[in-house]
Amino acid sequence: MQARNLFYNACMPTNPPPEKRTHLAAVLTALLVTVLWSSSWILIKIGLKANLPALTFAGLRYTLAFLCLLPVVLLNAQHRGLLRRISRPTWARLLLLGVVFYALTQGAQFVSLAFLPAATLTLLLNFTPVIIALFSGVGAKEPTSLFQWGGIALSAAGALLYFLPLEIPAAQVFGLAVALLGLLANAASALMGRQANTQTGLPPILITTVSMGVGGLLLLLGGALTQGFGSLDLTQWLIVAWLAVVNTAFAFTLWNRSLQTLTAVESGVINSLMLPQIAILAWLFLGEALGPRQVAGIAVVALGTLVVQMWRYLPRLGKSSPARVE
Repeated sequence: MQARNLFYNACMPTNPPPEKRTHLAAVLTALLVTVLWSSSWILIKIGLKANLPALTFAGLRYTLAFLCLLPVVLLNAQHRGLLRRISRPTWARLLLLGVVFYALTQGAQFVSLAFLPAATLTLLLNFTPVIIALFSGVGAKEPTSLFQWGGIALSAAGALLYFLPLEIPAAQVFGLAVALLGLLANAASALMGRQANTQTGLPPILITTVSMGVGGLLLLLGGALTQGFGSLDLTQWLIVAWLAVVNTAFAFTLWNRSLQTLTAVESGVINSLMLPQIAILAWLFLGEALGPRQVAGIAVVALGTLVVQMWRYLPRLGKSSPARVE
C-alpha cells in the first residue's frame, strides 16, 4: 500500500481527485494486461510452429481458462445469486460478446498467426483504436476530443513507420483476409465489452466467465471438427496451461475491470501498446532484430498512447477542444 501511494504521488498532481486516482489505477491495470497478452503471441507462435492446430489451440486455451474461472464463480453465493437473476436480454448480450470477443476475434488471430508474421498481424490490429473511435462516437456516445484524435494519428503513424514497406506474399492472402475480419471483430468486441461492464451491473468475473465459456467452447468444437487435436507433448501442454490460467483467466478478468473506468478509445489505444511490446519480446525470444526505423516507430506509438492518456490531466486543453465526435 505504501509503495502504491508513493507511485501515485510521483505520477499524479497534488491531492488529485478520487476519480483521477481510479482512472490511473485502471490505466496501470490495462497496461499489465497488455504485457501478458503480448507474451501470448510469442507462446502462440511457438505452439503453431510445433504444428498445433490453430482453432483447436485457441479452443483449448479459452476452454481451460473458463474451467479455471467457473469454480470461483459457482463457489461464491453472491455470484450464484446474480447468475439466477440475469435477464434474458443480458444473457443474450453476454452470449454475443462471447461469440465476437473470443470465437471471432481470438480465433481469427490464431488462424492469422498460422499464415502471417506476427509483425503483419500486429500492424493491422494497431488500427483498432481508429475503428473504435469512429464507432464509439456514434454508438457508445463517448465523444473523442481533438487531442485524442492526435494521439490516435500518432499511434497509426508509428505503426506505419515501424512496418512499411510491407509486402504480403501470395501465400499469405488468406491470412490477411482472416486478419481483417479479426480487426473488425476486435474493434466491435472492445465496444461490446465496455457496454457489458458498464450497463449490466455484473462483476467483471461473471462477464468474463460466461462470455469466455461460450467463445472457448465454440472454438474448441470448431477446431475439433475441422482440424482435429494434433499431438501435444508436455511443452505444448505447459504453453496451453500458462496461456489459459495466467494470460487468459487472470488477464481478461483484469481487463474487464479496467473497462469499467476507461473509455473504449482509451482501452483501444492502451491495447495498441502491444505493438512495441511484441516487437521487443520477439527480438528477445525469437531473434527478430530491431532497426533504427523500428525503434522510431515504437517511440511514436508510445507517444501517441501517452497523448491520449494525458488529455485527462490537461483540463484546459480538453475544454478548449471544439471538435467532438458525437
